[in-house]
Amino acid sequence: MSKLTRAISENGGVIIYAIDSTDIIKELQVLHEMSATAVAALGRLLTGNVLMSATLKNEKDSISLRIAGDGLGGILLTEVRGTGEVRGYIENPHADLSSTSLGKLNVKGLVGTSGTLYVIKDLGLKEPQIGMVPLVSGEIAEDITSYYANSEQIPTVCALGVLIDKDLSVLNSGGFLLQLLPGATDDEISTIENNINNMPSITHYLQNSKTIVDIIDDALTGFTPNILDEQEIYYHCSCNAARFEKSLITLGKEELQRIASEGDDIEIKCQFCNKIYHFSAESLLSNFK
Repeated sequence: MSKLTRAISENGGVIIYAIDSTDIIKELQVLHEMSATAVAALGRLLTGNVLMSATLKNEKDSISLRIAGDGLGGILLTEVRGTGEVRGYIENPHADLSSTSLGKLNVKGLVGTSGTLYVIKDLGLKEPQIGMVPLVSGEIAEDITSYYANSEQIPTVCALGVLIDKDLSVLNSGGFLLQLLPGATDDEISTIENNINNMPSITHYLQNSKTIVDIIDDALTGFTPNILDEQEIYYHCSCNAARFEKSLITLGKEELQRIASEGDDIEIKCQFCNKIYHFSAESLLSNFK
């Protein structure tokens, strides 16, 4: 099971959230049977979403990320709840592209470089808080960094990675989100920049049996990081028949009567877990009596 780790520098000026998300991204791949590039893209987005959820205060709170780009993958959507439950979806899971000239998966091409990243926070208020920023690269990590810089004015570094084997299985996946708190000095900023520039990729750490604590120590070299806590993160879809039935009733009595007259049943597949639900139009019509 994946664990989200929260840590802070000894002087309280830098916070970092990090996760080895390999287990949940492996499950994501099994559920959606995605191409290598699609699982890399959705895996990065879901991992980034988990890191952004580290500030949630209540179990009922949630953060969702939605990318609507001009790439072949179509819509990408992920959701993380305060309980640690996560789920994700990509509109075109089998879309794929040739690797880049550097031999890397072309996530940018699949996601697109023109479009919007939406951040939806449901914090138990009357309406969700929705922030949005234009995509800056389609590489996901840079887009999340852009969101914090432009929407929340928080200096942020985000690093994400998903390593795929030749058989399309997930070798490893993970990421970290580092933020400077108000009052950071120029020397502290320079130290962080130097640390980050000297770090290898997330997947390199994990492929070489390094731990999340190793990543945190390297990112906060010179700051004496303290681990605050860990939270278990797991893939779980909250779909159920009652929720889909409520949605179908909104079709209205006339439309349901038309479906019933044709003798058709209604089949709905959950986009997050692929579970299939069956409903009869006649049973749905009983709600209008």
